[in-house]
Amino acid sequence: MSTIRQQDFIDSIEDALQYISFYHPLDFVQALEKAYEKEQSKAAKDAIAQILINSRMSAEGKRPLCQDTGIVTCFVKVGMDVKWDKTDLTVQQMVDEGTRRAYTNPDNPLRASIVADPAGSRKNTKDNTPSVVHIDMVPGAEVEVMIAAKGGGSENKTKMVMLNPSDDVAEWVEKTLPTMGAGWCPPGMLGIGIGGTAEKAAVLAKESLMDPVDIHELIERGAETTEEKLRLEIFERANKLGIGAQGLGGLTTVVDVKVKTAPTHAASKPVVMIPNCAATRHVHFTLDGSGPADLKAPKLEDWPEVTWEVGEDTRRVNLDNLTKADIQDWKMGETVLLSGKILTGRDAAHKRLQEMINSGEGLPEGVDFTNKFIYYVGPVDAVGDEVVGPAGPTTSTRMDKFTDLMLEKTGLIGMIGKAERGPATVESIKENKAVYLMAVGGAAYLVAKAIKKARVVAFEDLGMEAIYEFEVEDMPVTVAVDSEGSNAHTQGPAIWKARIEELDSKLR
Repeated sequence: MSTIRQQDFIDSIEDALQYISFYHPLDFVQALEKAYEKEQSKAAKDAIAQILINSRMSAEGKRPLCQDTGIVTCFVKVGMDVKWDKTDLTVQQMVDEGTRRAYTNPDNPLRASIVADPAGSRKNTKDNTPSVVHIDMVPGAEVEVMIAAKGGGSENKTKMVMLNPSDDVAEWVEKTLPTMGAGWCPPGMLGIGIGGTAEKAAVLAKESLMDPVDIHELIERGAETTEEKLRLEIFERANKLGIGAQGLGGLTTVVDVKVKTAPTHAASKPVVMIPNCAATRHVHFTLDGSGPADLKAPKLEDWPEVTWEVGEDTRRVNLDNLTKADIQDWKMGETVLLSGKILTGRDAAHKRLQEMINSGEGLPEGVDFTNKFIYYVGPVDAVGDEVVGPAGPTTSTRMDKFTDLMLEKTGLIGMIGKAERGPATVESIKENKAVYLMAVGGAAYLVAKAIKKARVVAFEDLGMEAIYEFEVEDMPVTVAVDSEGSNAHTQGPAIWKARIEELDSKLR
């Protein structure tokens, strides 16, 4: 029997969450490096380069990889021979205390994204608690912890289905993956749970994402089990779709596929697919009573030396004297460097703006969208001499239902976010002769370095969802939808799916 100190457990949770906020797992970095080296799509290669550069910057600066520092998911396996030195807190409460301390750490504050009363007021809990904790009692005298910080953009793309027993799981994944869009920030991982009941399949899928990236080792040695064969089949099918990094079209959509199964009812085949984004964050540790977890910092030389350079055809734009006429010759796929003032706003701010406009109240004082761009972002709080913390884009489709109003009633001429827009929104952009620009999801610290000034101009009570005014310098974006309605997120994957098919036919 071993005695685990409550304080050691809490300290380990806190340290682990700080650790994964700025350190990618090295196996994931290495998988991205492989994807970067073989990528032939310029847009996808540039996106992966920015993700890798951001990863190294975050490791050096010890600041979050992504502005969405996630919802904490923790698997705790408690040995049957474990004794706790104190019993005044449950395992859930201990994880929450560690989470609270990690997310309010003054040296590296993490964004509080958790809201209580999800069907009603959706009020922020301010410290990112409660966490989601799964507890198992297992043989032994140790406590094993697998902890992750899961971003909302990828979590929102979770898919669940009750297949017939004879249905093909790989075929379902191949059909379903394109419907998920790019809001989950590929390239990433797919976790697939099969069997049990609906909720068991979901837990299996989430737990599978805690495993290391090892698909290339599996390819080399060959599959031996049903699960391994399925992993290889789904990996091949997923990457032949041509979705690519950030959904712009390319050779690598997933860097690994994980499969966990459990016995199920003879009439059932529950399947859950959960993607992990380019800000994959998790770590494992074991407590045996000898003290808190000792998490070794990776060596910076283990990161690849990747650079991202501006091409000769890059368009540089001064946002402060831009007009709608000026954006009419911007073309889908162009790289643009933005300098000047932009306003920010995401879900809660858009809802409040809609209510104010519809009531006749108009926009809040100090907010003028005339000939301006809005950036869909909820930044991390600044520390030290930072102007703003990591400030990467959030999923743009959540703002689709507000786009007609914003383009028709406010003078807005463009939007900046991540991933695709829905068909109706693309049509609205075309009709209003606006543009939609895409920043790279998973490169939040890199993007923040382009922000030279930041101030809250409205809705300060919304915290990270307040409206900010950012002054940016050479902020890199891609024209995802131009004023003619040309859409990189439909054309790019279609082009690369065809190219992959052509490459395969030449190899056969």
